[in-house]
Amino acid sequence: MSVRAAIDRLRGKGLPSSRRVEIIPQARMSGPMPWVIAIMVALTAIALAAGLALGNAVSAARAEIDGGVTVQVIEPRAELRTAQAARAVEALKTMPGVAGLRLVPQEELDALIEPWLGTGIASATGAAIPVPALIDVRLKGPATPAQLEAIGRRVIPVAPSAKIDAQSNWLKPVFDAMVSLQVLSIALVALLAMALAAAVLLAARSALGANRDTIEIVHLLGGTDAQVARVFQRSIGYDAAGGGTVGLALALVVILVLARRFSGLGAGLVDNGALVWSDWLLLALVPILATLLAMLTARLTVLHALRRML
Repeated sequence: MSVRAAIDRLRGKGLPSSRRVEIIPQARMSGPMPWVIAIMVALTAIALAAGLALGNAVSAARAEIDGGVTVQVIEPRAELRTAQAARAVEALKTMPGVAGLRLVPQEELDALIEPWLGTGIASATGAAIPVPALIDVRLKGPATPAQLEAIGRRVIPVAPSAKIDAQSNWLKPVFDAMVSLQVLSIALVALLAMALAAAVLLAARSALGANRDTIEIVHLLGGTDAQVARVFQRSIGYDAAGGGTVGLALALVVILVLARRFSGLGAGLVDNGALVWSDWLLLALVPILATLLAMLTARLTVLHALRRML
């Protein structure tokens, strides 16, 4: 490009008024960059929503079962099992630290084992496959080993076949797996942010190389590196804002569809994993943060390249 042409371009001769201050002749939302950012934002929002849902499910489940204790009366003879369960309930009623307890009805127990044994199998084979009596105990605080021992000292003398377990122990492997998935989702969000920054870096370098002659003329006319970087930053910002909005819209569609599918399962952990208003606010911040990251990356990349150019 000649010096005369570069000066005419900077002055805006022969260009529409809306583009007389642009160094980079690029239309808004053109090229692959907005759509790359849209994909990154969509994947980031989905991964973040998954991590938030897992966190909500783990927190709600832990709060619900942290003080839960299950007493199983494992006695094959039905009459002895019923008598021991009744005596265990009476012994636990007067125990300090117990917020509530409930002897689980036989109908609920039959419903629990029905998916594995089939309808009517539990009553038909009650003698061959005895179902333990269950007592659901709710403590005022977490179920510590000392409290479990205290419950055992109360229950075992009146119900020798009783077995005492903290409900949190049953689901500890599940909680550990869910926490691992939550950490994975956070790592995925970080990796996607790094990928977004890398894509913007490559795009800024490409645009800088394509407009090298114009930038040199700008420097000859007294333009500063900050002014040149601001032009690239603004161009990338428009693309990131448009692409981020599209990406968030796509992510919301996916999240709502998946939430509707999972809500039909009727599982307790799934129901507890519903997103709250603060989670939706964080998801709404994803395109804003992506735009800021893209603009900052573009500015730093251009400034660093300009220092090496001169």
